[in-house]
Amino acid sequence: MKRRSGLFLLALAIVVAGILGGAAIYVLADEPEATAYVIVGGTAYPVDPATSKAYQRDLQRYGGKMAVVFDDISRWVAARFQGRQLGVTIAAASAVTALVLYLAARRT
Repeated sequence: MKRRSGLFLLALAIVVAGILGGAAIYVLADEPEATAYVIVGGTAYPVDPATSKAYQRDLQRYGGKMAVVFDDISRWVAARFQGRQLGVTIAAASAVTALVLYLAARRT
């Protein structure tokens, strides 16, 4: 019984710490700076050069369609670990970890 209550408390501590930490990161984090800009009508708009048609075409020419897919996946994963998305990632990871511990505690 002692182990079970310990796992419940650990799950609660993880979810509270993770959500508070994730919220703090989300509120305090700055978004990453743009690497390129396009000027339209005197206004500069940030763009990602890796999403341009020329980049995608060259990537597909040299590495095939799978290179484009892997590049997209790599950029998506990398985006989860910077700026405000890092806070969301930490909160979600702590919630999943706490859920696993809670389910393990229920089984014991």
